[in-house]
Amino acid sequence: MLYLVSTPIGNLEDITLRALRILKEVDIIACEDTRNTKKLLNYYNIENKKLISYHEHNEEKSSIQIIEYLKENKTIALVTDAGMPCISDPGYILIKKCISENIKVNTVPGANAGLTALVSSGIESYNYTFYGFLPRKNNELRTKLNEILLQNTTAIIYESPHRIKNVVEKIVELDSDREISVARELTKMYEQIETDTSQNILFQFNEEKIKEKGEFVLIISPNKNITRENIDNNQLLEEVEELVQSGMKNSEAIKFVSRKYNINKREVYNLYHEKNL
Repeated sequence: MLYLVSTPIGNLEDITLRALRILKEVDIIACEDTRNTKKLLNYYNIENKKLISYHEHNEEKSSIQIIEYLKENKTIALVTDAGMPCISDPGYILIKKCISENIKVNTVPGANAGLTALVSSGIESYNYTFYGFLPRKNNELRTKLNEILLQNTTAIIYESPHRIKNVVEKIVELDSDREISVARELTKMYEQIETDTSQNILFQFNEEKIKEKGEFVLIISPNKNITRENIDNNQLLEEVEELVQSGMKNSEAIKFVSRKYNINKREVYNLYHEKNL
């Protein structure tokens, strides 16, 4: 049997009794990084375990090896460096192979960074969409953020400390008043969770009140679908022009504003081109 075992996202005490029992009982532990897993095992005095490497660069090859072990009736626990396997972490390929081979997979739930950040943010948590990591290239990032900001569900995003500020800057360009939350170092000593408008969050980054250290979870509040009656033509045009000046194509800016306010795209197109004749 294969066990998918959730591990702590920071604080080593955030692990279930069942997870500890499974880690003690299995024959083999497949690890994203054996060094990180050894720290967890040493903390709980789990000794003499066979550890094998399973990460994004060797998933295909390691999956074949693990399947062979499972067919020999070995019990194996799959763990990542933090949190649940498969959630922006390795595991999918192995699980798919197990299912195709009729090998039982058993999940041992536990800590999750995305949900921890969501419930701590104060942003609506009834309906949400998990996006994982966003594209790295600026044009692809902007396109994806356009899509996310138009959705009526809360967004959960993972981001690295080297790219988080750039993502927030792009959100400010698109919607400076959108409520967002950034969470870093979750469950650790220097945990920080800040919820405010995107513009104010960017200010905190610029003032180094939010340090660009540790892994980040970004929460974006849903689009409130402001109605046409609540916005005049000048405001519509100002928003389109601001987006164009920030580097967006005319057609994309018009589409974004029309969807944001649930207005027919042709109406915004006509307003914009009448002014710019």
